[in-house]
Amino acid sequence: MRIIGHRGARGEAPENTLGGFRYLHNLGIRAVEFDVRQLKDDQLVVIHDDDFVRTTGKLQHVESCNLHEAQQFDHRHQWHAWAFEEYTPSLPHVMACLTDFEHIEVEIKAVADEAAAERLVLQLHQDLLDFEQAATITSFDVKILAALQQHQSHFKRGLLVEIPIGEYAIELAHQYGCCQIGWKDQLATDEIIQLTQQAQLAISVWTVNEVERAKHLQQLGIQGLITDVPSTMLQHLTL
Repeated sequence: MRIIGHRGARGEAPENTLGGFRYLHNLGIRAVEFDVRQLKDDQLVVIHDDDFVRTTGKLQHVESCNLHEAQQFDHRHQWHAWAFEEYTPSLPHVMACLTDFEHIEVEIKAVADEAAAERLVLQLHQDLLDFEQAATITSFDVKILAALQQHQSHFKRGLLVEIPIGEYAIELAHQYGCCQIGWKDQLATDEIIQLTQQAQLAISVWTVNEVERAKHLQQLGIQGLITDVPSTMLQHLTL
């Protein structure tokens, strides 16, 4: 089972920042999950929310910015003691930090329509060009998965599940050519994990911050444990 840093290591460093990814690297972890959105100039940036309020304190929507504008926002709003400025990173800048990572879950946030999914996927293929082995593209939004499928994308892809749709999620994953499912922790029952394994799909579970829960999931044989506190998991899990 891999320990996968959630948004870098969001419980220990500013989330979705170059500093956070370097922090994870310095722990010795080589597996990470982060979020991607597209700007109005088509460039891709790594950020979870659709605005900058929570992480920077600035009232601005992500999709209304171009790359130059997005890179003016410092994401230390909740990390006043963090020494270095952490401006919104572009996806290529993040990937340059992850060249020796073995597993990279690139979560694409929901888009408005099929045209937006198409536009995003075209840019995504450019930005991830050298990472076909390590990267798995994941999304809750089936429009993204459908666009990848239509492009006959060579990238591995995964369905993310946060509502209780049970076995239907497995059907959806197969329908869109996914090789894995990312289950929200509260949905990742022993039974659903077993059914997912029987369907020959890899499993990531998010977000797991309790050690005993992590140990139980490890015993069940999941592939990836997505956590805010990777240093704690490193201390307590035998990998």
